[in-house]
Amino acid sequence: MTPRERTEQLEASCLSEHATLAKNTKGRKSPEQKCDIRTDFCRDRDRIIHCKAFRRLKQKTQVFLSPQGDHYRTRLTHTLEVSQIARTIARALRLNEDLAEAVALGHDLGHTPFGHAGEYALNELCPFGFKHFEQSVRVVEKLEKNHQGLNLTYETINGIANHTKGGWPDTLEGRAVRHADRIAYLNHDIEDAISAGGLKESDLPKNVSDTLGRSKSQRITTLINALVYGEGLEIEPDIQAAYDELHGFMYERIYLNTDGAAKAEEHKVHDLIRFLFEYYVKSPDRLPEFYRDISEAEGTERAVADYISGMSDAYAVHCYKELFIPKSWGYEEQ
Repeated sequence: MTPRERTEQLEASCLSEHATLAKNTKGRKSPEQKCDIRTDFCRDRDRIIHCKAFRRLKQKTQVFLSPQGDHYRTRLTHTLEVSQIARTIARALRLNEDLAEAVALGHDLGHTPFGHAGEYALNELCPFGFKHFEQSVRVVEKLEKNHQGLNLTYETINGIANHTKGGWPDTLEGRAVRHADRIAYLNHDIEDAISAGGLKESDLPKNVSDTLGRSKSQRITTLINALVYGEGLEIEPDIQAAYDELHGFMYERIYLNTDGAAKAEEHKVHDLIRFLFEYYVKSPDRLPEFYRDISEAEGTERAVADYISGMSDAYAVHCYKELFIPKSWGYEEQ
């Protein structure tokens, strides 16, 4: 018996009847020989961690654009926090932790630079629209490994595709990630907003603090407990109501507040993304060869959207400067 087979045997004997067993995966679009050591969901997780799009997350904005300081979240640290919360939920419910982790680590691979500001800008510019969760699927299916994709399992891709809105994932592991994503971003955005001086813990609605807790740790623990002890990953009504109230408060006070630290610079993001998009659509020959191939096969707008969405914040600014900002020059004295 191989190590993988022993792991699959352990899953069958230890996990919940509602868990997704690796041996029962619906498989990959391109069949592959099984690994002797890792289950299919373990391989998905490893492929995501080692891919280029995952590494670029470290220089992509979460909410606060270009913050001064080392402790604000990036898209990578957000992803790791989602993974931790999803694994905690999965372990408590005896679900498949490897699948939950794979979905969590891959859920934002298609996110744009500059957070949702970049996503909204591309959505307006692209004739076919732009949604980061759809782009995350495109990354793992078509863009990584030189157009080959990562060839992930159906369950991992389904969880990534449905992690934010619309239909729920087919698996409980995918649903755990969808909850974990919201738990993570609401609570770490509160912490970042407090660090930015735009919010105080005492500003949170009283019902939220009384019901969910008065610290990030207490709120996360309350919400995880509500999911673990609820039926089918459903939260009891009073906690759900406080959760929804917190969500509404954060949208009004932080996410949509144009005077706040999180939004003050976003109008510049839209212009930057628009200038880049329009330039490359008019000059597809200036795209890297990888994206010129996409332009020829799927259209220029598609290629430009792929290129810009894959940029880190710093690289997008670099491209903008190279294309639109005059370079300094000097002369040597004779």
